[in-house]
Amino acid sequence: MPSASSPRARLAALAVAALAAAPLAASAQPKAARGRTEVTWYGHAAFVVTTPGGTVLAIDPWLSNPKAPEPGLAGKLPKVDYILVSHGHFDHVGDAVALAKRTGAKLITNFDLGSSLVAAGYPKDQAGMDTLGNIGGTIQAGDAAVTMVTAVHSSGYADDKGTAHPGGNPMGFVIQVKGGPTLYHTGDTDLTQDMKQLPERFGRVDVMLTCIGGHFTMDPKAAAIAVGYVRPRTVVPMHFGTFPAIAGTPEELRAALKGKAEVRVLEPGKPVGF
Repeated sequence: MPSASSPRARLAALAVAALAAAPLAASAQPKAARGRTEVTWYGHAAFVVTTPGGTVLAIDPWLSNPKAPEPGLAGKLPKVDYILVSHGHFDHVGDAVALAKRTGAKLITNFDLGSSLVAAGYPKDQAGMDTLGNIGGTIQAGDAAVTMVTAVHSSGYADDKGTAHPGGNPMGFVIQVKGGPTLYHTGDTDLTQDMKQLPERFGRVDVMLTCIGGHFTMDPKAAAIAVGYVRPRTVVPMHFGTFPAIAGTPEELRAALKGKAEVRVLEPGKPVGF
């Protein structure tokens, strides 16, 4: 074995030092893994999205709807950072106020509806100008950017006493998760030409959460046309079967799409990774 002062030992030490200082070859550099974003459907239009960074977004949290997997969910969700409300109808505002009081979640919705929800008891310090906006605006929500986009519907809000309040304009949400997917929650809507612009503005939509029930919104045939406009990787149907009037089905959506997009029906309460 050569001594530490021998020429061979010195050459070996220099070689090790050079290797340590050299940059890794491109093929050997570790690649950042695509973050896992979990989406949980709670029936109707209610979803909870958990980002790779741990931000929790509750969308249209009517957690006591007839399709909810269990009762009392508004009192059981361990963490919610932001509550997104697409419009003022009871089946979308849902349990937002109670959930906000328990979790401290900030409100993302249009300015008019936000003011009405504060009057109805939503904590005022959780519904400020940093998260209230309007169509076209983008709100930073942890490691997700939430953009409010056009929906064609109505948005009147009635409080517990039946008194009507301003609901502003209905909207959908495009949620761009850092290191994760781009999600599009349509809200309640008919077809809009604006849907054609979403890929140009936001790039590829990975998951489209689309209403399909009909009567108050698009039916499966119209939703299939909307999917053609947006061109998502995966389509998740929502807002169907909760009431007799919204009778559109995922099977009808699949038939209308004719294999042009993957349709994934979520089981209420079961998180799915994207």
